[in-house]
Amino acid sequence: MAKRDSVMHKPKDSKSALRRTIAFLGPFKWLIVLVWALCILSNLLQLQGPDLAGHAINEAAAGKGKVNFERVSYYAVRMLFCYLASSLLSVVIHTLMMNISKRAARRMRQQVFDKLMRLPVGYFDRHAGGDIISRVSYDIDVISTCLATDVASIMTSAVTVLGSVFMMISISLPLSAVALFSVPAAIIYTSHMRKITQPRFARRSKAYGAMNGFVEEMFSGQKTIQAYAYEDHAEHRFDQVNTNSAEAYWEADRYGVTIGPTMGFINNVTLSLIALLGSVLYMRNIIKLGSISSFVLYSRKFSGPINEIANIINELFSALAAAERVFALLDEPEEKADLPGAAELKNVRGEVELKHVAFGYDENKTVLHDLSIRVEAGKLVAIVGPTGAGKTTIINLLMRFYDPASGEIFVDGKEIRALTRESLRRAYAMVLQDTWVFKGTIFENIAYGKPDATMEEVTAAARSAHIHPFIMRLPEGYRTVISEDGGNISKGQKQLLTIARAMLYDARMLILDEATSNVDTGTEREIQKAMRDLMKGKTCFVIAHRLSTIRNADLILVLDHGDVVEQGTHESLMAKKGVYHRLYAAQFE
Repeated sequence: MAKRDSVMHKPKDSKSALRRTIAFLGPFKWLIVLVWALCILSNLLQLQGPDLAGHAINEAAAGKGKVNFERVSYYAVRMLFCYLASSLLSVVIHTLMMNISKRAARRMRQQVFDKLMRLPVGYFDRHAGGDIISRVSYDIDVISTCLATDVASIMTSAVTVLGSVFMMISISLPLSAVALFSVPAAIIYTSHMRKITQPRFARRSKAYGAMNGFVEEMFSGQKTIQAYAYEDHAEHRFDQVNTNSAEAYWEADRYGVTIGPTMGFINNVTLSLIALLGSVLYMRNIIKLGSISSFVLYSRKFSGPINEIANIINELFSALAAAERVFALLDEPEEKADLPGAAELKNVRGEVELKHVAFGYDENKTVLHDLSIRVEAGKLVAIVGPTGAGKTTIINLLMRFYDPASGEIFVDGKEIRALTRESLRRAYAMVLQDTWVFKGTIFENIAYGKPDATMEEVTAAARSAHIHPFIMRLPEGYRTVISEDGGNISKGQKQLLTIARAMLYDARMLILDEATSNVDTGTEREIQKAMRDLMKGKTCFVIAHRLSTIRNADLILVLDHGDVVEQGTHESLMAKKGVYHRLYAAQFE
């Protein structure tokens, strides 16, 4: 089971996450330039409104019988046109930003998925599947939403604030000084709140990933949960995980929701001071009534975006925390590149040798100690031993999912680190106890390793794996679509499909890890006979717990605590009456 990181860390470098998110938008820079230009135009039109309103009020304030209604109507029509045009441009701006955000999210998801395909197996051993899925789905959705709505709002707000400041200064410098009082207060407050809220948004994203992983784990084991009447305990555990997630959400939002009201209070205090000073200036005939009206409207336009930025700052912090998690995945070290000049493994014979191999998944815990074995080409080798003896670890090393800490592994006399990983792995076909099928036709699942396979070849492999009769009973035969993770077929049928897939794959070496654990004994015997014929001339490694299935192996390796303690044929090992004899006897007692 993958390990879960339950510790919620503060984001390491928010500025870096922001910088990288902006850099990620590079391919869309000209669209963003267009959006920025439209924002300027839209706001210039918006900024005309208060000025026109001031002129209209000054005309109306001329006194009874002196009002020029034609001029008032003129200013009113111009206001209507400006606001209408600005609103239409806003629709265009938000449509363009929506398009940019979706394309950016698609590009980011593609990069994340491509990265996952290049990561070593060890990454997936260390991280919960739910947490990885959360980064691909939830975290990128948060970033996409921020780009679609918040970025456009910030761009618009920036232009509005700058334009409003310019217009306010042009109307009255004393009133502008009072209006700008809110700026340092807002900066100091939001900077303080950022330090409080951003770590909590990072914790919220991690809590969501942990909950995702738990739910995935529980759903995949639903039958086991019900078989052991474990529902109440599972519900209790989920309640704890859900509570942790809800508390993380509450902690983030508890501080976040105070930002908007606090900024509103600061701006209302500023507006009160403007009204007070404006009244004094008007009574002294320093400023006209229409100018005061225009100034108040500009001050609202100035403070409104600041309030809006304060309200969306929660989403910005959340998006930065999500971006940091996504970029952390993208920064994970990939599987080591092939050595310069690495050779292709061609014309494989299948001779394998391990010399003094030592390895441990953890630096402080060695799994294999000074392991040396030699397997001749075309031989069937069985690897047996108690749980934790290192059987699967050998397979991981043969496939170069991991590299040994010391020692060497050779295939056909060539050290595998001097070979390309792709050519080495293509030399093996694998059938694992944990079967994997995907949503697609049965034909596609069997032909997975050989996309150019003909129907005759697929059918022959299915017959050899004893799955052909079952397939022909299906409504569409080989064109029947398997649901996601093979939910519409049994475990044994899934295993037979993967065996057929391995039989079809033209590889000189074969790895079977409890490959017949989900089929009945009679079918298992038939499959083994068929596989024995098909494996002639191939080097085969079989990990088996049922020792009756490997009686005919050319060589049996008995592992115990990372060492080969016995090796030989079934008969020779039984005659020794050692570890293998005790394992065999224990199964049949």
